[in-house]
Amino acid sequence: MKQEERRKKTIQLLLDSTKVLIETKGCHSITMNDIMKQSKLSKGAIFHYVNSKDEIFAWVLQEQLDQTNEKFFNEVNHGEKTFEGPLDKILQSLSSHENQTVTNRVLLYLLGRENEPSVAKVLEQYYEQVFHYTKQWIASGQKHGVIKNFTNASRVAELLILLTFGYRVRQSIPIENSSFTLDELRSFMSDLLKA
Repeated sequence: MKQEERRKKTIQLLLDSTKVLIETKGCHSITMNDIMKQSKLSKGAIFHYVNSKDEIFAWVLQEQLDQTNEKFFNEVNHGEKTFEGPLDKILQSLSSHENQTVTNRVLLYLLGRENEPSVAKVLEQYYEQVFHYTKQWIASGQKHGVIKNFTNASRVAELLILLTFGYRVRQSIPIENSSFTLDELRSFMSDLLKA
């Protein structure tokens, strides 16, 4: 097996094993020993790729973000040139954040430890990637004439991130009936962006 292929398989195994553990144990309880047992990888094999579980958690966040970006651009490139199709791909990732999904658990866990330098770096990199993708999504919509041409797309991207991050945090709070649903967020984003 080529080294790059082995690296990808090992990283995917670490990701999959960690996600299973997050679903069953939550982020706080997981140890590197748990990850070793779940993945059936040796300590050396794991530490060849990462120094801590937080790095694996960062991969979990990045994987979900990359999947959302890929779905968005697949819709843009292969679907009808509408506003709704690509927006639905983004909002599908948000609906997956309802009911405590793995990615949301990881984000909230890391936000609770933002004062630790290594975690702060992970969060900063994640935010920068979310911001980069959001600006790309806006630019793509503007290019296809389905999103308004804003004078400051960066500010609009930041507003959308604030809305979606806030929505994700609110979803973690056990509220029985929320007056602001995912459909209302969709409507608000549509009113804000649609050309």
